Amino acid sequence: MLRQMLLSRRVTAPSFLGKKTGVRRYVNTAAGSGGRRQNQRTATSVLPTTQRKSSGSSSPALMLSTSAAGDVRDTVIIGSGPAGYTAALYTARAQMKPLMIAGFQHGGQLQLTSDVENFPGYAEAVSGPDLMEDLRKQAERFGTEMMYRDVTSVDLSRRPFRVSVRKREFFAKSIIIATGAEAIWLGAEGEEQVKGRGVSTCATCDGAFYEGKEVVVVGGGDSAMEEALFLTKFASKVTIVHRRDGFRSSRIMLERVKDNPKIHLKLHRTVKKWVSEGGDLSGAELEDPRGQDAVELLPCSGAFLAIGHKPMTKFLHSISSSSGGGPAEAKESSSSSVVELDEDGFVVHKQHTMTSVEGVFACGDVVDRRYRQAISAAGMGCQAAIDCERWLAEEEGGGA
Repeated sequence: MLRQMLLSRRVTAPSFLGKKTGVRRYVNTAAGSGGRRQNQRTATSVLPTTQRKSSGSSSPALMLSTSAAGDVRDTVIIGSGPAGYTAALYTARAQMKPLMIAGFQHGGQLQLTSDVENFPGYAEAVSGPDLMEDLRKQAERFGTEMMYRDVTSVDLSRRPFRVSVRKREFFAKSIIIATGAEAIWLGAEGEEQVKGRGVSTCATCDGAFYEGKEVVVVGGGDSAMEEALFLTKFASKVTIVHRRDGFRSSRIMLERVKDNPKIHLKLHRTVKKWVSEGGDLSGAELEDPRGQDAVELLPCSGAFLAIGHKPMTKFLHSISSSSGGGPAEAKESSSSSVVELDEDGFVVHKQHTMTSVEGVFACGDVVDRRYRQAISAAGMGCQAAIDCERWLAEEEGGGA
């Protein structure tokens, strides 16, 4: 399904989803939205990629094992995307033999991005899925083990930590959280067809593609005002669509928006339907939520949703239902066993990239409320990996 969706947007699918793949996954991923059903040969943990012959293919395959789940790993990385893959690269090169539980929707929000022009190292635009595939391959090259399932719960009350994936548990001396945050979408009619083909959630990422064109920003907070002001550098006209006449934004940001001749306001309006032509966005049907005015068509080539992000931290609210089995050296953790989150669910750093739980680190959009860029997420993934490696060395050295 995901491959078809990406192809329908003229976006190159990640190589693990199509013919280009050098990896065959024997994990049933049908339960994840956007996932793709494969044959389930065995359950859970994976060993590093190795070369072997498979029927009809001589490409490498992810070999599965039922024996590795009880091993205590130096680190388990939960999530993927630029932050997770970079953390995997650094910990793997440090010979920490990381297991990455990448999730069903692995690769993060860049899987829905057609062209990326602001990630260093690419002279030409690269598709989001291709960029994620490059990062994945680089992490695997140094021995990162990959698993494409969702973490259901964690137990941070004792060490080694326990990470539950369905009915299996993995044990780790440390954990790096890189699950990211998902943009909140409108759910308007036709939205799935134009995601990445006109409708975006990041003006910094995609604004330059709309030079001299008319665009829409949906939202009423500071983020929406910032997106609109940034887009005036490229677009000929920016229309802010907001469902009421009051704004949540700061007064100074609203004044800047009203003073900009390129920005227009459409108040008491919501998007009923996205209109496309040739597969690309061409306009938006707006309606009055009060039911007072008729539906109107607003032509636009691009639309940017600025109605918030939701950090993917639900699994942190679930306590592992472990029966008490596991490594003999398991002991109660001396630190807090609850990862502190802010009022919106984002992970809070306590010391560098360490969370409120010693030995648990976090990086990328699951922490970052401000920048939310692929390169800043990758940089934080590097920081988390280095912090994790140094903390683990101190812990093991101190216990010698």
